[in-house]
Amino acid sequence: MQGLRLCKRQGCGKISVMGGKRLNLFLVFALAAAGILFYLFDMFSGKVVVSLYFADEDNALLKSEKRKIARSLDAAGSGRAIIESLIKGPESGLGRTIPEETSLKAFNVAKNGSAYADFTSAIRDKHPGGSSSELLTVYSIVNSLTMNIPEIKRVKILIDGRESMTLAGHIDLRFPLKANTALVK
Repeated sequence: MQGLRLCKRQGCGKISVMGGKRLNLFLVFALAAAGILFYLFDMFSGKVVVSLYFADEDNALLKSEKRKIARSLDAAGSGRAIIESLIKGPESGLGRTIPEETSLKAFNVAKNGSAYADFTSAIRDKHPGGSSSELLTVYSIVNSLTMNIPEIKRVKILIDGRESMTLAGHIDLRFPLKANTALVK
């Protein structure tokens, strides 16, 4: 009791409670300001974080890798940046899904939500083959585009400006494809 009276006489109890509330309030504002600054820096830095899909360690499923890409004002620019990042390959221990000799010739998005990705013939000619490898290549592209860009609902893969029946003999490419989340680990 005497300790309490002593504290009351000196005002330490009131000061410590008020000081603690002020400190908490200051910390809340400081964290909020830091969050806003981080958001604004990221917004003005011209970068956006996307999930790119590469082959997992067993080359059986797709696994997401976060990557910062250039921010674009339209879906076509974002799609081009995503595909170019896929062609560069993974930065972690994941597996490449597109042959590194491949390049993107053209990319556009129609108003109906269909995206058209036109690759050089290296995507076919340098592909390792096999149905599972072909499946991962195709859905690495399709999932990375449709799952990151809301305007893109489906993807049509072209080779040298032409429709192709398949990439390596297994997956039908005659029609635009929707995301396949069953392949994502």
